[in-house]
Amino acid sequence: MDEQEKEEYGRKIANLLTDHLLINSISSVGSNITISGDMFDSTTLEDISRDLTSHGVKGSITIRGTDVEIKLKLESNEIAGIPLVNLLLFFATIVTTTLAGAIMEGITQPFSLQGIISGLPFSLTLLSILLFHEFGHYFASRRNNVTATLPYFLPAPTFIGTFGAFIKMKSPIINKKSLLEIGAAGPIAGFIVAVPALYYGLSTSEVLESVGGEGIHLGDSIIMMILTSIIHPNVADGYDIYLNSIAFAGWIGLLVTSLNLIPIGQLDGGHIAYALFGKKHDSIAKWAFLPMIPLGYFSINWILWAILILVFIKLKHPPVVDETAPLTPFHKWLGYISMAIFILTFIPVPFS
Repeated sequence: MDEQEKEEYGRKIANLLTDHLLINSISSVGSNITISGDMFDSTTLEDISRDLTSHGVKGSITIRGTDVEIKLKLESNEIAGIPLVNLLLFFATIVTTTLAGAIMEGITQPFSLQGIISGLPFSLTLLSILLFHEFGHYFASRRNNVTATLPYFLPAPTFIGTFGAFIKMKSPIINKKSLLEIGAAGPIAGFIVAVPALYYGLSTSEVLESVGGEGIHLGDSIIMMILTSIIHPNVADGYDIYLNSIAFAGWIGLLVTSLNLIPIGQLDGGHIAYALFGKKHDSIAKWAFLPMIPLGYFSINWILWAILILVFIKLKHPPVVDETAPLTPFHKWLGYISMAIFILTFIPVPFS
């Protein structure tokens, strides 16, 4: 896009906002176009964000008193309407999780037809939980006029075949209502899928006599203990429940839900805690982070998670554009439900 095209594009976007702003200037530097103006008294930031999003415009909004600055980022490497990277990553993750599922089932040739058939139940169960989780965030973002990408899945050479999935938000979150709704939608949606998957998997898993030797013992969450007591109420001493691949996928889905709901930084739990408690989130995040150090004595996974948080996620949560908009009772209940899910799914020692 040359300078003339950028100028015309800036004027076009400015025309969309004339009901909300008295436009003062339109400028462009590199791949950015900046529109500045004075916001009318009857206008809110949600109005501006909604109009930009409804026209597929991505940008950041900064406000100083009544002066509003909108910075548009021109995406020159996008192929409109065709999320090729997302699709390729998703299909690659189907492959890696299917291979992981086949290996769990003891298939020596996971690339064979038998391996694919044996590995698909784990793959489809786990990816369904992750899909519902991420699309919960995606649709909540769209409902709140926040521009977000489709999910990016991460294939990986791990024992479950993936590092998970994520979406990227490309426009600012205006207020705490939107922040809480977007943060809570993913864990709630994933939880709704993971619990039935775990229930079905447990009901089809075998109770066998314990054998000596090395193995992986999976930790119990409250919801795991509840479901186990319902499905296998009388497991005798010396016997264990050997989870099949569907039950294990459900267990992994609940573990992912729990980790995301830790009230730290820009984790889902961090979004929820910031929306509910505002700047008290900083103290909450520190207290939530501290137990990871002693828990690391029992499971190295907590040390690894703590490092990832410090390096990539950070402890603090950035402010939303409008800090003053109050939460509705509905949004508060979304937060309370999310905290209850965190308590139900938390596993002090996931693997031993």
